Amino acid sequence: MPYFNLQLTPNQGLVANAIIAVSHARRVALTALQQPVPNAISVRLLVDTGASHTCIDPSVLQSLGLTPTGIATVNTPTTGTQPQNQDQYDISLLIPGSHPTHFPLVVPNIPVICAQFLQAQGFHGLLGRDVLSRCILIYNGPAGMFTVAY
Repeated sequence: MPYFNLQLTPNQGLVANAIIAVSHARRVALTALQQPVPNAISVRLLVDTGASHTCIDPSVLQSLGLTPTGIATVNTPTTGTQPQNQDQYDISLLIPGSHPTHFPLVVPNIPVICAQFLQAQGFHGLLGRDVLSRCILIYNGPAGMFTVAY
């Protein structure tokens, strides 16, 4: 079973490097139309078991030339009892394994929510339970590390 082990960051907790690109479906459509496919973008994602969906900073989504595919209603500690509507985008996500022979965690088509507050905190998104539901997550506080197996 492929996995990655990463050190906990003192101020941010569980942070993983990832690669975000246009969804597989969009890549196929752009290629069929002989249009350029935007380059993938390297990002830092905070692993957040409290987030039901993966959230990505709008600067990343704009760099990929994406347009919203829908609207998602979100509740956060800052929205209180009043949910907010946020744009939803389709992307592909890749998180490399911790060893070169390991397969990366790949999600070719996943809807994500646009969330503006993330980059100011040192990361480009939240890795939510929509992705984590495919994984085993081990938080090893005494060792100062975490493991994600998939």
